[in-house]
Amino acid sequence: MARLGVLLFLVQIVLAVCALISCLSAEEGKIRGLPRIAWVLIILFFPLVGSIAWFIVGREPSSGASKGWPGGTSSPERQRPRPVAPDDDPEFLRSVQDRAKQQDQELFRRWEEDLRRREDDLRRRICTSPVSLRNALISPSSLSR
Repeated sequence: MARLGVLLFLVQIVLAVCALISCLSAEEGKIRGLPRIAWVLIILFFPLVGSIAWFIVGREPSSGASKGWPGGTSSPERQRPRPVAPDDDPEFLRSVQDRAKQQDQELFRRWEEDLRRREDDLRRRICTSPVSLRNALISPSSLSR
């Protein structure tokens, strides 16, 4: 008999905790009859009766379409588009790619200009240098090294 009393006491506590969680997490428009604070006090002072009253009278009955956990994806507030993080936003990623492409093209253009300038400097030096230097640069012995 004592075991049954302990079991019923535990069921009452679990029911009261579930009712408190449901009451505290319910939206203001979904609470019927009394204000939230009144429901919390009723559930705390009369756990068995208050919990049953909360589930029957206090909360708005859920529609058949939104079964499941309150935080699930079936609630209407979850169907609103959420703000997208920058690394998930395709427009942001496209802008980053475009910016990187422009920077790469600018760097490539500068490298090409620098290479052309160096080649022109080298050509001018070879053309204006004495013949012996020009021959030394182009000699077959320098090519075999």
